[in-house]
Amino acid sequence: MTDIPDYPVGTPIPLPACGTWPESVHVFDAKTVAALRAAEAAGRPLLMRGEPGTGKSQTARAAAAWAKRLFLSVVIDGRTEAQDLLWRYDAVARLSDAQLQAHGARDAYHYLSPGPLWWAYHWEGAHKQWEPRKQGEVPEAPPDWHEGQGTVLLMDEIDKADPDLPNAFLELLANRAFTVPYLGQKIVSGARAPLVVITTNEERELPNAFLRRCMVLTLSLPADLKPWLVRMATLHLERQEALKPRIFPKLLGKAADLLIAERTELEREQVYAPGLAEYLDLANALARLGKTEKQQETLLQEVAGFALRKSAPDKLR
Repeated sequence: MTDIPDYPVGTPIPLPACGTWPESVHVFDAKTVAALRAAEAAGRPLLMRGEPGTGKSQTARAAAAWAKRLFLSVVIDGRTEAQDLLWRYDAVARLSDAQLQAHGARDAYHYLSPGPLWWAYHWEGAHKQWEPRKQGEVPEAPPDWHEGQGTVLLMDEIDKADPDLPNAFLELLANRAFTVPYLGQKIVSGARAPLVVITTNEERELPNAFLRRCMVLTLSLPADLKPWLVRMATLHLERQEALKPRIFPKLLGKAADLLIAERTELEREQVYAPGLAEYLDLANALARLGKTEKQQETLLQEVAGFALRKSAPDKLR
């Protein structure tokens, strides 16, 4: 039996920049920790629901950072197919080589690049396949990481997928192995299965069969929202040395009051309401543009609407 990480509750976890992910900081709450541990213990994916900006995607990244695991992510769209999660075959490159080279194209397996599940199941084999053509990016592994430490795989925005994809993905996970036809090789997961975190923004209803095979966590902003927002903004601004002298808790509180008022009004109008992401954008803009608290207070009135009110005017009643 492998150890299941016990993630810290309430402790800021710094997240260095990784690939396209910017530097950030994450704070686990008790409910999220319990859900992550339960999902891993049950051998099920964790489906995370909730409005945008509640930290669904970042939860997976923070879980990997804390446990010193490899972090893999894929953003799903309407064109994503189950096979894309295993490998991609570049038929266009092979055809081009066949036309341009006197000896023709190489064997088909030379045009295969590993998908996220291949990297998650067998890092060494995926890297060996990637090496000759260097097609696509190699996931950035933590220092001194080895396959025995495991991986965290984020499937982001699965609600945008074709309806058949969610169930097909779970079948791939349940099998913990797949065969690459061009290689005639079976890729088998190591002793530690990847921790899989799946996010949805509820744009499309997910199949019941899919939901039955997931642990499900619904994230929401805390009831006592104002102090939480101020703390999150402070943690994010403190990561930038030049902005530390420009952190003014009272001013951040006023910005939080504006966000809460906007949320109340826009939720009543049943249109998109701002959340943590918009609040952090506003706090960052104020700190960068205003050196003093007085300057930031003036700026708050000028720029708050740009960050907090995103719906088109005709959507408001």
